[in-house]
Amino acid sequence: MVIDLDRCSGCEACVVACTAENNLPIVGEKQFARAREIKWIRVERYWEGEYPDARVTFLPMLCQQCDQAPCETACPVFATYHNQDGLNTQVYNRCIGTRTCAVYCPYEVRYFNWYSYQWDEPLEQQLNPDVSVREKGVMEKCTFCIQRIRDAKDQAKDRGGDKRVKDGEVTPACVQACPTEAMVFGDFNDPDSAVSKAATDERNYRVLEKLNTTPSVVYLRKAEAHG
Repeated sequence: MVIDLDRCSGCEACVVACTAENNLPIVGEKQFARAREIKWIRVERYWEGEYPDARVTFLPMLCQQCDQAPCETACPVFATYHNQDGLNTQVYNRCIGTRTCAVYCPYEVRYFNWYSYQWDEPLEQQLNPDVSVREKGVMEKCTFCIQRIRDAKDQAKDRGGDKRVKDGEVTPACVQACPTEAMVFGDFNDPDSAVSKAATDERNYRVLEKLNTTPSVVYLRKAEAHG
């Protein structure tokens, strides 16, 4: 994924779309105050300068799907692992909730379910049947909407001819909802894909790259801040 910070307006449409797509609970005011909110993607704000010359940069932060993910080596029961698509996945029925992965994640994008949450009527009707509702005691995180990836692979498999998923056939909810098209998703292994071309922008960087986690999310700096 490539995220262009020059295009991000901080509207958090990505956050809302992710919540609806992936059955994320609304934990309530008391649990929020205890830092128990669950958001697979959050929008961080960084201020520069002083009024009236203050400037803000919005930075959407989600699981970076690291190739060298420290959370994977830390998990004592191998509940998180790298799949064949290069995604850092989470097996909920294997997780025993040690929260070790959250400690080792430098991006702080793993969340613990303190309760088995309920959705009041009629909100339960909006639950996505393609995504499991997690129970108390497990860790969870962004999956790049793996359910959409699987659906695209199934559709590609069923059609004749080329059975590979084509560029643009998979769009995570956050990317779909972004009104400024700040987010681009695709396959970095395909040099002709939109995401590969976007990543060649000279403004590219990876968050905390010096930690050698090899993140799969590339950010593009704000143009006015570059150089």
